[in-house]
Amino acid sequence: MKSRLLALLMIVAANFAVAAEHTVEMKNKGEGGIMVFEPAVLHVAVGDTVTFVPTDAGHNSESVDGLMPEGATPWKGENGQAITVTVDKEGVYVYKCLPHAIMAMVGVIVAGEPTNLEQIKTDAEPFIATFAMKKKRLTKYLAEVQ
Repeated sequence: MKSRLLALLMIVAANFAVAAEHTVEMKNKGEGGIMVFEPAVLHVAVGDTVTFVPTDAGHNSESVDGLMPEGATPWKGENGQAITVTVDKEGVYVYKCLPHAIMAMVGVIVAGEPTNLEQIKTDAEPFIATFAMKKKRLTKYLAEVQ
């Protein structure tokens, strides 16, 4: 019994040991233009954490309904506050800054394999149609995913 418990604890500890931490900055202006997340496309492993940091005021990070893996945990950060998210399902996640979504302030997380990429590309069209500017930004980001 003790050896089984020890083996289970070692497996759990190993899973925590390999989880990486990533940071995404929320910016008024960056390498990708105005109102951007940097990096805009982030590759992670399932179980990794991503911390969204507002390097400029007035931003948040939140998942976009319907543009993430089925069963994944959605998130919604407060305006001007950092939020840390644990990526819990494999696939592609699209997120936005709610106050600046109309300006295409969006980003993409790829956890493991992009198993839902084609569905995300299709389902993102109505969301992209709401952008007042930078209408090709999300399409460009999704094209970078392999």
